[in-house]
Amino acid sequence: MNPAADIPTYRGDPILLMLGVALISIGLIAIASASIEYSDFHFGNPWHHTERHAMYLLLGLTAGGVSFILPTDTLQRLSPWLLFFAFALLILVLMPGIGREVHGAQRWLPLGPITLQPSEFAKLALLLYAAGYLVRQEDAVRHHWSGLARLIGILAVVALLLLLEPDFGTTVIAVGMVVGMMFLAGARLIYVITMLVTVVIASAALVLAAPYRLARLTAYQDPWADPFGSGFQLIQSLIAFGQGEWLGVGLGNSVQKLFYLPMAHTDFVFSIWAEETGLVGATALIALFVLLVARILQTGWRAASGGNHFEAYVCFGTALMFAGQVFVNMGASSGLLPTKGLTLPFVSYGGSSLIMNCVLLGIVLRIAQQLRGDSTSTVASSRKVAT
Repeated sequence: MNPAADIPTYRGDPILLMLGVALISIGLIAIASASIEYSDFHFGNPWHHTERHAMYLLLGLTAGGVSFILPTDTLQRLSPWLLFFAFALLILVLMPGIGREVHGAQRWLPLGPITLQPSEFAKLALLLYAAGYLVRQEDAVRHHWSGLARLIGILAVVALLLLLEPDFGTTVIAVGMVVGMMFLAGARLIYVITMLVTVVIASAALVLAAPYRLARLTAYQDPWADPFGSGFQLIQSLIAFGQGEWLGVGLGNSVQKLFYLPMAHTDFVFSIWAEETGLVGATALIALFVLLVARILQTGWRAASGGNHFEAYVCFGTALMFAGQVFVNMGASSGLLPTKGLTLPFVSYGGSSLIMNCVLLGIVLRIAQQLRGDSTSTVASSRKVAT
């Protein structure tokens, strides 16, 4: 008897699993380094945020394990109920005395020792619902505008609730994700272009209507015009990039995290990582995200070619969400885009984001395992027939 044969092994996509583990590990290291002085000053414990991040990581890995166990058919059946629950949470967080307000935004629900950000769960629920809807209404989506109307209506309600928090960044990611899924599902190009134009016009109107958003846009174009006001964050972030040079100043040796760069362990954790590991470390992190997104897309194409359309759309939506958040977060910290409050998946400090990212990764790993199981069964059947 071989004891090793009794040990369960993952037979899905080990490369995707290793990429996820690598990003999660980098995130833990980056948070420990970027938050140590901030935690010591505000909480008297230099490891406060590291310990909380580890706690959220444990919850995330548990939730990811549960999502890996669940068959995708179950997720498809549950998707309308998950969306309904997401609506309830988005409404609940806006109620006075229930939602917690931080820096002028009411986005968090206090749940004892932890806080829940409903917008993160809403992205997951919207992704699963959209994937199921595109399967159920496949013909209508591809040939009729009315086939997209219901999904667009639901997306509009979610976007409105997110904007009331306000959470403009998450709104852009959610809209971009669903529109991208529609396009990949075969919706006519003219419909997609019309939606994109509408989104751009609406976004421009929202930016012009809110003075703080317009200030962010102005600071992004010329942060040195107001170096101690709206341009302060971006300037400090750029200084961090410059100090990193090729190989960085070394882990734990960042200067900008010493209260020069606000949100060093959340929105601007990539800046601190680049300062401490240099161009080499920043490029390596970008490469990991590129490989992760590419691997998820590859899993989606395999699912689509095998007729597993729900699984394919889930993979496509996950890849679009990850890619969008990575691009916006890194773009904002490097001055390529206006600053937005979006976390860097698996790396930034943020419990709800980390948990939902682990859940998405667990779902994609489940899909990869199911596809491998299907292909193994097909090969076995072919061999049996040949014999």
